[in-house]
Amino acid sequence: MDKNANAINWFEISVSDIARATKFYETIFDTKLEQTEMMGMKMAMFPSENMNGKVSGALVESQMHKPSADGAKIYFNGNPDMGVALGKVEAAGGKVTMPKTKINDDIGYMGFFIDSEGNAVALHSGN
Repeated sequence: MDKNANAINWFEISVSDIARATKFYETIFDTKLEQTEMMGMKMAMFPSENMNGKVSGALVESQMHKPSADGAKIYFNGNPDMGVALGKVEAAGGKVTMPKTKINDDIGYMGFFIDSEGNAVALHSGN
């Protein structure tokens, strides 16, 4: 792997209800996800101007995608203050499982939540 490349190129969050999951993530991140269908999958894409060197991903509903709290952990960028997004989680239908917690002065903060589909997801921010 090229040491100057991103370790992650793409992520998919498995969902069982694309409409509910889309509303959840649009609410907590105050953004709009673009919905599409391809290869038998319903998808809601996270915003990204282009994929050239940037990491992005989507919510995906299909026979192969099963939500789980035990899968890989995705850390969303919560800058400038992840407390804003975490503060919206429960009203949007999720559950905060680790509040904003300081890692150290150099790395910043982390927090975990369960999304509307049952996935364990994380946030990271410098403040």
